[in-house]
Amino acid sequence: MSEVYAVRRTRLRERCNASGSTAALVSRPANVRYLSGAAPGNAVLLLGRTEDVLVCAQPPDDRVPHNRPDEALRLHVMTGIGGDPAVEAAALAVAQGVDALAVEEHHLTVTRHRAIREAAPPLRLTGIAGAVEQLRVVKDEEEISCLRIGAEIADQALGELLESILVGRTERHLALELERRLVDHGADGPAFPTSVATGPNAGRPGHRPTDRRVEEGDFLSVCLGATYRGYRCEIGRTFVIGTAPADWQIELYDLVFSAQRAGRESLAPGAACRDVDRAARQVLDSAGYAEALPVLTGHGVGLEIDEDPHLTPAAMGKLDACVPVTVEPGVHLPGRGGVRIDDTLVVRPEADGGPELLTITTKELLAL
Repeated sequence: MSEVYAVRRTRLRERCNASGSTAALVSRPANVRYLSGAAPGNAVLLLGRTEDVLVCAQPPDDRVPHNRPDEALRLHVMTGIGGDPAVEAAALAVAQGVDALAVEEHHLTVTRHRAIREAAPPLRLTGIAGAVEQLRVVKDEEEISCLRIGAEIADQALGELLESILVGRTERHLALELERRLVDHGADGPAFPTSVATGPNAGRPGHRPTDRRVEEGDFLSVCLGATYRGYRCEIGRTFVIGTAPADWQIELYDLVFSAQRAGRESLAPGAACRDVDRAARQVLDSAGYAEALPVLTGHGVGLEIDEDPHLTPAAMGKLDACVPVTVEPGVHLPGRGGVRIDDTLVVRPEADGGPELLTITTKELLAL
């Protein structure tokens, strides 16, 4: 992996040099990890003029191999308590003879930015905007492998839950059980707070579990994700509690399933992000649910659960191969409930079989 990190840093350095900066300070945690491997919290990466340095407030935990930083980096552990690694890195840049330092202005606070200027007045600070985030969009096969394993863990945790007794249990209890199962099966932890929504709460995006108990006839919507070696994926499914779903539940589920399938099938290298959103959205629009739809159909995943690209009506840009995204249309009907179906897929060319589905739990409407 050391060579992989070195190539990533070289690509960022080339972008910085092209804009007139001889060094860069990377402070956003996901970006630091992308360029240097695992790093302690609050660590920053200095892409220096003479060497690259990972600046940490405390030593890394190296008991687990994949939690270690890239061995090719010089590790600078600060002495004392309460110092800022970003300020320390700026001073190291000055010591290397750097005159222009590119920083992640979209991540640094005003206070931190001011502290860097005061500690290293010779530096001319410039911005690198979202340069690292842009590099992160297309994943290599090692990254996709981590996402694939995370998806397998999430599928396994969800499958085990569906085999247990659900009636009478609370949304909060089910969410906690799912998160425990994720860790039991090898996840670093949940990719985001697990959502379990029942009855009138079902289908609501971002629902936080409550003490509402599962009842016969409820829609049950579950959205969870696993983090594996830092990479995050997600899956969402909707079920019915009881012996048989009502006609309106079948109709709504079939509609959302059709929208989700249209979105999945439109994923291809070169496809416009807004066209993927449109493919799923128009199925639901045509059925009269325009006002009940979420603001997006999907988004990228990786070291963060919500990355570029975003599949929205106003999205700019096109998809590339090896970009993992979610496709997650849904409809929420206030007071009644709703349906959400969410998969993580990797964009692949048709010659390679088309979109690779990572989350494989059945999308059949099951009565549990």
